[in-house]
This record gives sequence, C-alpha cells and structure tokens, in this order.
Amino acid sequence: MSMSLTFKKPKQKCDDRNCPFHGTLSVRGRILDGVVVSAKMDKTVIVRHDYLHYVPKFMRYERRHSRIPAHNPPCINAKEGDRVVIAECRPLSKTVAFVVVEKKEAT
Repeated sequence: MSMSLTFKKPKQKCDDRNCPFHGTLSVRGRILDGVVVSAKMDKTVIVRHDYLHYVPKFMRYERRHSRIPAHNPPCINAKEGDRVVIAECRPLSKTVAFVVVEKKEAT
C-alpha cells in the first residue's frame, strides 16, 4: 500500500482493515480539518468542519459549519475536542465516507 499523500504515521499499530496506514483502505479526494465533537460511536467520530461561504449580494463571507461522520482507526483513537485531519475514502457505511488520518497537536 502506498499513499501518495503524506501524513504523520501513528506510533501505534492496529489490525483494522479500514485503516489507511495498516489496512487496505485507499484515500482519495478531499482533505479537510476540523474538531471532533462526538466520539460516542464505535470506531466513528463526528467532525465539525468550519468554513467560509461567499454571499455575492452583500459581497461578504459568512461562517458555516458541517458535521461529518468519519471512521476513527484504533491506532489514531481521536477523542472529543481533538483537532484532526480527515480524508475522503470509499463509502464505509451509509453515512461514513471519510477517515481520520492525523491527529494535530493541541494548540
């Protein structure tokens, strides 16, 4: 498995087949960052992604956000409040099409 995108490889090992580092899951498409707001599901987290949307009528930007479900491999194990980078992958379930690839350092 070779990832064309470079992310910090986690120090832990895992045997999850849906892990981009230790399994067979390939990453493609969009790469987003956000904050984990919910980690109550098994191996899945909800990531809040904040972005700016341009409103042409007023020639200004407005703040918006989206809540994206993402697969959380055991080797990364993101908790609530962590800043994470998520990458698009093939659909893993009805709602999950992103995977957590990196946990950023707390600021």
